[in-house]
Amino acid sequence: MYDLHTTGTGNPVIDDRIRGFPPGHAPLPLEAIGGKGWKPYDGKMALPLISLDQQAFATNVDLMMAYVKDHGVEIAPHAKTPMSTAISGALLAAGAWGTTVADIRQAAVMLKAGQRRLILANEIGGAAAARRLAALLAGYPSAEVHIFVDSVPFAEALVAAWAGCADLPPLGLLVEFGAGRAGARSTDAANAILDVILPAESQNFRLTGIAAYEGAAATADADETLRRIDGLMDLTAAFLPTVRARIGKERPLLVTAGGSVFFDRVVAGLSAAVSADPDCKLILRSGAIFLHDHGVYERGLSGLDAREGFRFGGKVHSAAREFQPALRVWAEVLSLPEPGLAICGMGLRDVAIDQGLPRPLVLYRDGAKAADFTSAEVLRLNDQHAFVTLPAGSAVAVGDVVEFGISHPCTCLDRHAILYGLDPDHQVVTAYLTSFG
Repeated sequence: MYDLHTTGTGNPVIDDRIRGFPPGHAPLPLEAIGGKGWKPYDGKMALPLISLDQQAFATNVDLMMAYVKDHGVEIAPHAKTPMSTAISGALLAAGAWGTTVADIRQAAVMLKAGQRRLILANEIGGAAAARRLAALLAGYPSAEVHIFVDSVPFAEALVAAWAGCADLPPLGLLVEFGAGRAGARSTDAANAILDVILPAESQNFRLTGIAAYEGAAATADADETLRRIDGLMDLTAAFLPTVRARIGKERPLLVTAGGSVFFDRVVAGLSAAVSADPDCKLILRSGAIFLHDHGVYERGLSGLDAREGFRFGGKVHSAAREFQPALRVWAEVLSLPEPGLAICGMGLRDVAIDQGLPRPLVLYRDGAKAADFTSAEVLRLNDQHAFVTLPAGSAVAVGDVVEFGISHPCTCLDRHAILYGLDPDHQVVTAYLTSFG
C-alpha cells in the first residue's frame, strides 16, 4: 500500500490492508503501533510480516560507527536498503556525515524528510535526467548534493542543466572510477570529464571529488576479487593528486567508496592518499551492514574476518560474530500435505531469493517458542508459499509460526510498506514506514 507516502505526513494512519496489522483492529497512527504489545507469533498480527531487531540494529550501529571513528573516516550510509527516513535519521543522529541515495526519487524522499546532505551514488541518465534533478533541487536551496559522473556526455548534460541557473543549490560532481559496473576505466577518461567540468564551474556547480564502488568488482574467486578491488582503489588514489593539481589547494575534496563487505580494502587503499591531502575527506557508503542478514552479508563478513579486515581500537574484531542479523520474516504453517514437507505462507512477494533462500530459525506455537528450527530448510518459493523440508520426527502443526532469517536486505525490504521494530522479547515497540515508491 504505497499510497501511504502521498499523505504528506510522517505519521499516517495504518489499517489492516498492511502486512502485520491485525485484521479487524481499528486503524492506528503509525506512531501508536509500538504501544500495543503485539508480537509476530501471538496470533493477532497478520502474517507474513518483516521485523527489525532493535537491539541488533543498535549493536551494528555502534560497531560501524566505532570503526569509522577509529580510522578517521566518515560514513554516508546508503539509504536504498531500508528506504526508511526514520532509519536514515537515526544513523545521522549516531554520527553519519550524510546519506547516500541511488536515484532522483530516493533523493526526493530524503530531502522531503529534511535530510540535506546527500551523495547520489549513481549515474542517472542524460540531458532529461539532469533537468529532472535540477527541477527537484530547485525546491531545496539549502541542499548539499554530490553526484557521480563517469562520462563526458553526462558531464555536459549537467553543465547545460545548471547553466545560468543561479537559484539552484550547489551541485558537487564526483568523477567516478569503476570496475564491473559504471565508472571511468582510466585516468584518460577521468581527465576528459574534468575537461568538461572545470571550465564550467560556478558558485553552485563544481567538482567536489572522486568516487568509486568496489562491490561490483567481486567475482567467485576471492583472490581475484581482492586484486580487482585493490586495483580500483589504486586507480582512484592515484588520481587524487591530479585533481588537486588542476583545482589548486584551496578547495575541500571528497573521496568516497565502500559498501558493506569490502570497506576494509577501501580504507586500506585510499587512506594514505587522502591523509596526504590537507583538505580531503574519505567517506564510506556502507548501508546494509547496519541490518546484516543470514545470507550474502553473513558470507561477506566471514570473508572480512578471513583477511582480518575489521580492525579498530588496536585489535582485530570478528565482524561475523559481532555484527548481528537484524531482519526477520515471520510466516505461518499453512499445510502439511505430505511427510517431511510444510507449506508456509511466505513467497516471492514477501522475501528475496536473488542471493539465497530464507533460512528457518525458530518455531512458535500458541504464542510461545516451541523449538529451534534451524534443521528445516526452504527448498523453493512461489508467489505466496514457501516449501520447507522438515527434519525426521519434527512435530510441526498447521498454524505454527516460523521465524525466518533472510538473505540480501536490499531486495527484501522493498516488498514491505512497514518494518516492525522489536524489543528483545520480540514485542513490537515501533514501526518504520518505508518509501520504495
